[in-house]
Amino acid sequence: MRLKMMRKEKGLTQTRLAIELNTSQNTISRYETGEREPGIRELIKIADYFNVSIDYLLERSNNPKLIK
Repeated sequence: MRLKMMRKEKGLTQTRLAIELNTSQNTISRYETGEREPGIRELIKIADYFNVSIDYLLERSNNPKLIK
């Protein structure tokens, strides 16, 4: 998952991102290390926050653009 890369590109700490997504810093850390996988609701929140497709977030596509 590209979460860590996108978070760093925006200059966000894990704590700040956790606040933005209404979750804990520990959860963000676990997502980034692969210790835990986000559910569909969390994937949607993350993709919406970064304005990317879920496929891009999950590294199934190299195109971050949302197809509408």
